[in-house]
Amino acid sequence: MTRKIRIGLLLFPGCMPAGLFAFADLLHAANRRRGLTLFETRYIALQAGPVVCAHGVTLHAEAALGSIALDAVLVPGFWAESAEQVNALLVDQTALVSALSKLARTLRLWSYCTGVCLLAASGRLDGQGATVTWWLAQAMQQQYRKVLWQSEQNCVFNEHTATASGVNGYLPIAEKLIERSVSSDVLRDITRLMVLPRPAIAHGAFQGSGLIEQPSGWLRQLHGLIEQMPAERITVQALASELAVSERTLARKVSRETGQAVATYARRIKLNQVSERLTLTAQSLASIGAELGFSSSSNLQRMFKALTGLTPVQYRRKFGRV
Repeated sequence: MTRKIRIGLLLFPGCMPAGLFAFADLLHAANRRRGLTLFETRYIALQAGPVVCAHGVTLHAEAALGSIALDAVLVPGFWAESAEQVNALLVDQTALVSALSKLARTLRLWSYCTGVCLLAASGRLDGQGATVTWWLAQAMQQQYRKVLWQSEQNCVFNEHTATASGVNGYLPIAEKLIERSVSSDVLRDITRLMVLPRPAIAHGAFQGSGLIEQPSGWLRQLHGLIEQMPAERITVQALASELAVSERTLARKVSRETGQAVATYARRIKLNQVSERLTLTAQSLASIGAELGFSSSSNLQRMFKALTGLTPVQYRRKFGRV
């Protein structure tokens, strides 16, 4: 008889539990699909009892970390908008980081989104490949040099660890677990029934281009402004005027937060809008260009190919979902 895999879903103050819920539901579906209890999930924390998670949601941890026999622990992310906020939580969770560092080396540790930072701080990722949410990549590389960071990857799996970027990083971890422990057929059935098609990062040129992915409130404001403005009207002067800052200040802040010039950053945001329409709709390039305010289809096509290496037609053929 196949031994069930016992997984602890880790709770800590400020954690975002939605991914834990979804992860548990996927494993429950795998159990139902096979008619066997292949996976068992339990909520755990540094200490048993109530835990106040993100947005004031209180959940109950039935056991303390390290007090019950487990095969794996899933560490969720927490809300943060800067590396400084991440470090502040790590300081607050010194006891949890210490507890993670002392867990048995045979215990599998999985994490996603900002939760990866807890594992990195514990030393459990030292000498192993790992990824992290894109906007934290540089800070984590500087802070935890013993980790073999592969931030260009969405997911990195090792024998005893797994890391994934983004708030939906629980999904590839669950998918890999089901595929390895049950079968690819079961995974396919569950995915068809439970997982909505989600716009993946279709091309590396657009990684981190989403509004919600911007690391600060100010950058999200600028990003939203760029999305709303017609492409042909976007200039450093126009953006600075809308934001009530000088052109010099705008250029300095964009360079500091993105490492790019204002024009380069704005062009990537507008072309990301083009890529979304190419993959998710059947609109013609002329229609997309007119909607987003590009001066001409030929100019749009030239810029798009310069950034992606593909013409819009080639891009739609490769990544289109319609």
